[in-house]
Amino acid sequence: MSDKTTKKNILKGIPDIRRYFYKNETPIYFISATNFNMLGADEWIKGFKFICHIECFDGLHPNVFSPKTEIPHDDFESIEDINNYLLQHPEVQDYLKTRSNDKGTGKAMFLMFDEKTEKLAKKQGLEIMFPSAKMRNFMDNKVNTNRIAEKAGVLCVPYVLSKVKNYADLQKIAKPLGTDLVIQTPYGDSGHTTFFISNEEEYKKHEEEIIKEKEVKIMKRINCKGSAIEACVTRHGTVVAPLMTELVGFKELTPYKGGWCGNEIYPNAFTPTLRRKARKYTQLFGDQLRKEGYKGYFELDFLIDQDNGQIYLGELNPRVTGASSITNHAVFALADAPLFIFHILEWMDVEYTLNVNALNARWARQENLDDWSQLIIKHTDKTVEYVNSAPRSGIWKMFDNGHIQFDRMDTHRRAVESEKEAFFLRITKEGDYLYEGADMGILVTRGRMMTDDFQLTDRAKRWIDAIHAKYSSDLVEDKRMPVLTGSLTK
Repeated sequence: MSDKTTKKNILKGIPDIRRYFYKNETPIYFISATNFNMLGADEWIKGFKFICHIECFDGLHPNVFSPKTEIPHDDFESIEDINNYLLQHPEVQDYLKTRSNDKGTGKAMFLMFDEKTEKLAKKQGLEIMFPSAKMRNFMDNKVNTNRIAEKAGVLCVPYVLSKVKNYADLQKIAKPLGTDLVIQTPYGDSGHTTFFISNEEEYKKHEEEIIKEKEVKIMKRINCKGSAIEACVTRHGTVVAPLMTELVGFKELTPYKGGWCGNEIYPNAFTPTLRRKARKYTQLFGDQLRKEGYKGYFELDFLIDQDNGQIYLGELNPRVTGASSITNHAVFALADAPLFIFHILEWMDVEYTLNVNALNARWARQENLDDWSQLIIKHTDKTVEYVNSAPRSGIWKMFDNGHIQFDRMDTHRRAVESEKEAFFLRITKEGDYLYEGADMGILVTRGRMMTDDFQLTDRAKRWIDAIHAKYSSDLVEDKRMPVLTGSLTK
């Protein structure tokens, strides 16, 4: 190929990149339990399809494929297990074959995957559009995250990395941090493995999970509020989306004290100083990830100390996340391109130019933000219940008396017109079981769901109660039913 031809085929900026994906001929897939994390991607990319285990839309979503028959499998213990099941399912394999073309079987994204997933995808001719499972697993380790942050020059909450043998050992190790501590094991989601410990009694509740680890992260407990920011490591630099608030630990939404349960995005949610620091830290972290060999989508949780205003790195998620739907449907993303576009572009075997600094500056402007919130609604009781009926996915309308009614079918939040409407993505359906921590569904609406002092608004509580009221279920006496130990959304 001549230099002249090569230069002609280079995508020069956002308009060329958007046109490239609208004309795409390569089959591209998001394979996961649900399509929540990549909602709307099919509207930006020709040939983009979702392959899901859970049919959230009752067969009405035009670009979701879900196997109709269930084949024998071991109990699912993770999203990786679900994805491996899907890749081995004859209906999925046939679907991939029918869509293959001269570009091959195609490329795939996963929320979670392991080395078995990599082998199964390769067997089907799929290229995974993420760094290796080994690399992601290394970076997903909360202990390793802090070590990467140290290299990048990103500030973390005062911490110690160490093995813990018993409570006396913990007191000795954590002496510089005080007695009010937060301990995180290397892996875990939505607060499931984040422990708040200020005395031996609290330690004993989690001792088994703590002492089995070779190393844990022990942090000084601070009076903080959570925030989240998503970004993408590209060959031209790190693209950074705006900082979002996080909903954490609300008992109406999650049984986990430190559990993530939603996000808000709105103009001037943070001071200009905090926004600048978050962007700077995210770019530094992304640049370090690139040095480590990583490319693509990632998310950082930041903790904002309410006592001194300092912002600290909380944790890294080297993937798309539960916050991705909020990020990728905000006005700034619609005006240019969603963040996932830049991730996928890195795997599309095409050269492109991009002024990352200009893009980041544009996305930092507060007039390019609109107001949205999402609530991740979990079953918070310790009961196991069989679901007799569940609300449909789509647009719901709330009346003045707090009653809600299904209004119309849609595949994501785009059609929500006012704060009296919300998009609900159902996860637990009729015939499923509810158990402590089970994802019931995601509610997305315009406007805020938290007050300025980080409490749920009355409107949020009305929506949560109304969604719960739409579920009908019976208690199951045998609580030994197989359950998924992690979140299906993050």
